[in-house]
Amino acid sequence: MNKDLKETIEKKHKEIEPLFEKGGKFEKFYPLFEAQDTFALTPPDVTKGFTHVRDAVDLKRVMFTVVIALLPCLLWGMFNAGHQYYHYSGIEAGPIAAMFRGMWIVMPIVMTSYIVGGLWEVTFAVVRKHEINEGFLVTGLLFPLTLPPTIALWQVAVGISFGGVIGKEVFGGTGFNILNPALTARAYLFFAHAKDMTGDVWAKSIDGKTGATPLGLGASYGGDGVNVMERLSDTGYSFGAIFGGLIPGSIGETSVIAILLGAAILIVSGVGSWKIMVGGVAGLVVTAIFMNFLPTQGGIDPETGNIIQYTTWSQIPFVYHLVMGSFLFGIVFMATDPVSAAQTSAGKWIYGALIGVVTVLVRVTNPGFPEGVMLAILFMNVMAPIIDHYVVKAHIAKRNAYLRKFSYAKG
Repeated sequence: MNKDLKETIEKKHKEIEPLFEKGGKFEKFYPLFEAQDTFALTPPDVTKGFTHVRDAVDLKRVMFTVVIALLPCLLWGMFNAGHQYYHYSGIEAGPIAAMFRGMWIVMPIVMTSYIVGGLWEVTFAVVRKHEINEGFLVTGLLFPLTLPPTIALWQVAVGISFGGVIGKEVFGGTGFNILNPALTARAYLFFAHAKDMTGDVWAKSIDGKTGATPLGLGASYGGDGVNVMERLSDTGYSFGAIFGGLIPGSIGETSVIAILLGAAILIVSGVGSWKIMVGGVAGLVVTAIFMNFLPTQGGIDPETGNIIQYTTWSQIPFVYHLVMGSFLFGIVFMATDPVSAAQTSAGKWIYGALIGVVTVLVRVTNPGFPEGVMLAILFMNVMAPIIDHYVVKAHIAKRNAYLRKFSYAKG
């Protein structure tokens, strides 16, 4: 920023600041002033003395890092939404046309999420007389990326309201919530409006054209006597196609490459826990391989009466579990939420691994909910404090045992 411009902005801020401080004319709206003040300028509060490590990074900058990490998923999501629209409309269009059409589809969803979520954030900040929390910057973008591009805007508004109020504010606001707000919002829409959240995501927007997601197709193929993966390949959902990301699905989930770019940004910046990510992948891989050794189920062909063997979700290779659905998106951006995740080092490994385990178990045992990662993360959000409790308890017991041994040897 130009030095003269910065000084001018700082001077203007100092002039109007008394109006928003206690006793000022606009005292009730101090959270709004504080939010734009710290957004535009470096926070004035600094440590003094020589015993503190000084760092220019504050909570707002951390949140911006997460937003930057989400941008590859957002950009790909917009392009893919436009591509799917033209594909199922039977219209040939280039990448630029697909990108602009995708922006027209996706940006209203993102803006609705930010506007409605921001209004709730400001309302609770003014009523409770505290600063506006930066968490909504991430929640407002994370939530739309978990939705299909055909979602109705009123459903986006209701969902983000539920996630913000019920998932966060009732617990006391940012830092006190036990559930990830964005995932809580998606869970509400998933159970309240399941038909609009799963299956043929383009069915309602393009007459006569449907585009089911790989997970939705996989669940429907589970017991018809045909290998699931062969059927997916026959319908255009080979491993390469799913990995590439030009497939129907939620806005931010389809591109593995975009998700991995975001993961790299979070890991390099230190904002996201690589232990949770690696633990989640390891838990999913081990559980999926274990499931592959289970015997396939048998049945009777209703037409011929012959005994048949068919492949179920338990036989899907672990590499497909990794790239299908929202697992990678969830383990990178949702599971690593610093508020609702485990805090201890060992706890992060356990927390991440159990998310991978539960994801596979949900997918295998209940095809009605093929996207198991959402339920897995929410369940482990609740369990995270218990995990940390027992990890700390184990450390204390180990330390006490060492002290007793040291005291005995010394005595």
